[in-house]
Amino acid sequence: MTAKPNTPGQGASDETLKPAAANDSASPVDLETPEDTSGAEAPDRVAQLEAEKIDLKEKLLRTLADMENLRRRTEREVTDARTYAVANFARDVLDIADNLQRALDAVPAEAKAAADPGLKALIEGVELTERSLLNTLEKNGVKKFDPTGERFDPNFQQAMYEVPDASVPAGTVVQVVQTGYKIGERILRPALVGVSKGGARPAPAEQASPNSDDA
Repeated sequence: MTAKPNTPGQGASDETLKPAAANDSASPVDLETPEDTSGAEAPDRVAQLEAEKIDLKEKLLRTLADMENLRRRTEREVTDARTYAVANFARDVLDIADNLQRALDAVPAEAKAAADPGLKALIEGVELTERSLLNTLEKNGVKKFDPTGERFDPNFQQAMYEVPDASVPAGTVVQVVQTGYKIGERILRPALVGVSKGGARPAPAEQASPNSDDA
């Protein structure tokens, strides 16, 4: 009896033809999951927001301070402009006031007393005009000042000459050649004065001894 030839694939054990079974005992593949760092990042984010808040608050405060300084500076400039806007005009008007004063000083007191009614009316008219002019200047912040008897101050007076006078301390204004004027807190025109010399010097202000003990 002739044996049948083996066909390919036949004769092999059943185990070789059977697909390999999955290894049930093998552990499942672990998928890599991102690490949860939200808990660590939260404090850093809070600190960043807090720093930004502080920075914005400081910028706001600086802006408010700048705005307040600008407001005050603007108010001061407006006030100064209103106060000193008439300075140039007032300085020109002072020549008129000086001429009126010179006209009145040119008439001696005896002549005024013995003058006829027409001359007296003229003198009174000049006096009235001078007073009206000075009042108008004062309404606009321009004031006349006479430093006679005061200690010489180069900020408000201009010394024209010295007058020997031992009866008053040296450096005292004893004569006023031309009155001075102020506008607001500024000097519009210094007074032209004569200053005494030859008298006793004013006593210097007392200064506490550096070695003296405080009471």
